[in-house]
Formats: sequence, C-alpha cells, structure tokens
Amino acid sequence: MKMTVLGPWGGYPKAGEASAGYLFQSEGYNLLIDCGSGVLSQLQYHLSVEELDSVIISHYHPDHISDVGVLYHGRLIQSKIKAELPVLPIYGHSHDEAGFASLDHKPYTEAIAYEEQDQLELGPFSVTFQKTKHPVTCYAMRITDGKHVAVFTADSSYIKEFESFSKGADLLISECNLYADMDGSKMGHMNSTDAARIASVADVSTLMLTHLPHFGELSELEKDAKQHFDGKVVLASTGLVWDSEEEL
Repeated sequence: MKMTVLGPWGGYPKAGEASAGYLFQSEGYNLLIDCGSGVLSQLQYHLSVEELDSVIISHYHPDHISDVGVLYHGRLIQSKIKAELPVLPIYGHSHDEAGFASLDHKPYTEAIAYEEQDQLELGPFSVTFQKTKHPVTCYAMRITDGKHVAVFTADSSYIKEFESFSKGADLLISECNLYADMDGSKMGHMNSTDAARIASVADVSTLMLTHLPHFGELSELEKDAKQHFDGKVVLASTGLVWDSEEEL
C-alpha cells in the first residue's frame, strides 16, 4: 500500500499547494480520499484524471470537496479528447443532501451513499467508518488492502473511539489543526497531544500529523507529539509518500 499526501492544509491551501487530499494505491488501484482545493492539480503529478478509480469524501466542508466539480470537468474533457471514460464513483454520506448531490455529475461522476456501519470493497481496499466529532457530520476511515492498515481521522475533536478504531494501524493520519496548549473540543479539531495519545494507546507504527494550521511553528506539533508517542511521527507535506514496503 502506498499513500501520497496531495494536500496537508486545513481550511485553505498555501500558495501552490492543496487542502485535504490523500491518494491511496495498491495493486494498480487508485483511491482518492477527500478532494479539497488544489487537489486535482496535485493529483496530476502522480496520475492522470483518467486513472482514478474511486473517491471517498469524509464530509462536505469546502476544504475537503471544493475540487470535486473540477474533477468532474476533468473526466468530461478527457472523455471528449480521448475515449469515453467509465463513470467515476464518489462515495459520500447522505446526511447532507446538498453536499451529497454535489458529487453527482452523471455520466462522469456518480454519488454513492455510505453509512457508518458499511464496509466498502474497492479494488484491493476495504474501508470502514467511524463518525467523528465535528460541527457537521463527518466520518473517519480505516483502510486496508489486506496486508497493511491506514486510518484517516478526517476532521474531529478527540473522541475515545479513535483508540479502538486505529488499533494496530501501520499509519495513523490524524488531523492536527491546533497546538498542544489549545482546546479544540468545541471547534471539532484536535491538537498534537490528542493525536499522539491516540497513536500511543492504539499502538500504531507511524503517526502523520495533517490538516495543518496556518499559524505558529509547525515543527512544534511534531515536537510535542513525540513527547507522548514513542513511535515514528511525521508532519504531512505536499507530495510526501508513505509506502508500506519502505516506510518513511
């Protein structure tokens, strides 16, 4: 399993970069998790819009879905320039009717609803869900190709359920929008200490901090997390690759 960070930023992207987007690849299958601002541009450094097999959306805040319309246009244009492409499935929850409907642009993209109890089978990947604590309905994901496991918290303040949901994961991609001395419980975001404690209890191999803030010294996030978690800690960055065969 390989995961490439297409966008590590929360809220909006830094110049030339992207907000939330993560490309998972295994056995020739290409799965995109979230599709925020700038993600489609970053995606094309790694594969073409034609090569994408499916997309899963955690929730409908703009920094996680704003490039879905751009992705639809990419599929449409490539269908006209080259050969007609198969419809691209985009999975999202239906608890936000307008958000869910925005994923659907047949015959180029098709919105498919998932529920928390579902297990999606997408190529070599199996994906399960955990509802998070955020101002809008949002779902974390546990993704496995049968050999390795990655967990993506999506947007959330700390919830104890993350500890069991992340248990034994090779990679925990945890949102970390706040610094250690900041309380995100009402904001629906975590700080570096929250992320590290989940990683420690869950006994994950690598903790990746993402959904990064636009203020402060980002190195302090990593420094604090290492005080609470003995495993490997890395800051997400544009183009950073985690490969289960090589590790970071």
